[in-house]
Amino acid sequence: MAGTNSERQLLAEGPAIILVEPQMGENIGMVARAMANFGLAELRLVNPRDGWPNEKAQATASKADHVIEATKVYDTLEQAIADLNFVYATTARSRDNYKPVRSPVFAAQTLRTRFRAGEATGILFGRERWGLTNEEVALADEIVTFPVNPAFASLNIAQAVLLMSYEWMKSGMEDLEAVPFQALEQRPSTKEQLFGLFDQLEEALDSRNYFHPLSKKPKMVDNLRAVLSRRAFTEQEISVLRGVISSLDRFSRNSPRKGGFTRSGKEAPTDDSADQ
Repeated sequence: MAGTNSERQLLAEGPAIILVEPQMGENIGMVARAMANFGLAELRLVNPRDGWPNEKAQATASKADHVIEATKVYDTLEQAIADLNFVYATTARSRDNYKPVRSPVFAAQTLRTRFRAGEATGILFGRERWGLTNEEVALADEIVTFPVNPAFASLNIAQAVLLMSYEWMKSGMEDLEAVPFQALEQRPSTKEQLFGLFDQLEEALDSRNYFHPLSKKPKMVDNLRAVLSRRAFTEQEISVLRGVISSLDRFSRNSPRKGGFTRSGKEAPTDDSADQ
């Protein structure tokens, strides 16, 4: 979905996202994009296979330039998390250790609480092929794992970052049902307007001998009205439907409205005389 708007507030806060030995620049770029979508901005790379900076990462970041340009690179995981107070390690499989295992919702809430308290936090993500080692997980404070299909638990690294970034954004919302925009407000139609639609449609169909045989017309009219009255139309919707009927009533397939495109796909001359 297109939604980039440089005139609106850019969120750039929260835990650091730490990728351990990422292999593909494209994945790093998609991680940066996922972070930017949900207000995260600090990306740290531990010994990226193809070095840094990476043109493929820049290309796939989809204008998440503030994340890419601020990315920091470290030789070891210990260096990457040395200044952090609290770290989560992500994994899809059970580990032989005694660390608490949390859900993404719980983890995001914990990170939000610690962030508000002024603590520096981070989330570890492992390699594309085999994730984090037990030794790397041991450096974290707690584990976070995702509720996935047990028979197909492997997540792309950008997907995993997206899930945690989304939960991070949600943890800061006062109302989880809030949305950034609403549908345009429209006035509901009156019954008089609906009756007008009935009459217009029935007259247009009657003139084309739609109600055949004539003995079935009352039942067919009842069915038609039942279909059109199953939901509450707005004034604008009634206007749209009546405009469609008017167009069908004025123009046939053999004598279409002039202007626009003909049935052959060629542009036709404009003639608005029918609208006068």
